[in-house]
Amino acid sequence: MSVTVAHTLDEALELLAATPSATVLAGGTDLMVELNMGHRRTDAVVCVNRVGELRSWRHDPGTDTLRIGAAITYAELMDAPLAGFSPALAQAARTVGSPQIRNAATIGGNVGTASPAGDGLPVLRALDAVVHLASTAGTRDVPFAEFATGPKRTVVQPGELITGVTIPVLNGFQGYSKVGVRNAMVIATASACLAVDTNGHTVRLALGSVGPVILRAPEAETIAVQAADFEAGTIDPEAIPAFAAAAAAAARPIDDHRSTAAYRRRAIEVLSRRLLTRAFPAPTPGASS
Repeated sequence: MSVTVAHTLDEALELLAATPSATVLAGGTDLMVELNMGHRRTDAVVCVNRVGELRSWRHDPGTDTLRIGAAITYAELMDAPLAGFSPALAQAARTVGSPQIRNAATIGGNVGTASPAGDGLPVLRALDAVVHLASTAGTRDVPFAEFATGPKRTVVQPGELITGVTIPVLNGFQGYSKVGVRNAMVIATASACLAVDTNGHTVRLALGSVGPVILRAPEAETIAVQAADFEAGTIDPEAIPAFAAAAAAAARPIDDHRSTAAYRRRAIEVLSRRLLTRAFPAPTPGASS
């Protein structure tokens, strides 16, 4: 097996063009496990974690968007200044593996693996992220909602490289929660991200580990928007059970070795309700209006 280390984006793209079947290696937290267990084979590897263009990020105050390079690690995402731009992404990053894994795992690798259990992916889906791809033939931008076509399957073509993702910087609550078989270093049995845009009066809810790809719950989102007072930061409490039920109905879980479909659906109901009540907390009794 040949291993080549790229130091610039152009070099990485030239290497992939020369060997389109090559496997891209950034942090290796997924790839090395698959190779060591014999679940994957490859004859060529292109290492991109030293490519400066992939190790950078940029906030555009004009459009209020954040572009995150594909080789940015989860350890970087969970701390300032990046955590201030996307609190939910920081929360998700804190649940990824161990400190050693977070220091190696990259957001581009998580996107490229396209596992429905990927911790950062519900956040990207809730934020309507855009995935940036490049090859020697040019670049293209793919909405995150269209990027994954199934479990661990994406629209990336041979010779293409994920260069980063762009997300909006919202003014409003963002939260991520997941459940698993233990409290740390666990693959999500079910996960959810709620993102509120108080300026645009929207509520976005994305669900992980309960379908072949990351799902949105549009009916639940509509219920929340209609019941919310975005200026006051409150919501009609009678809408919360309906929101949670609609979220559970949007899930498409299966039975597998980690959980049952029924448990996953119930977990989504609970996680969604908790996130909504954090986003729109009930007024303190006795507080002046």
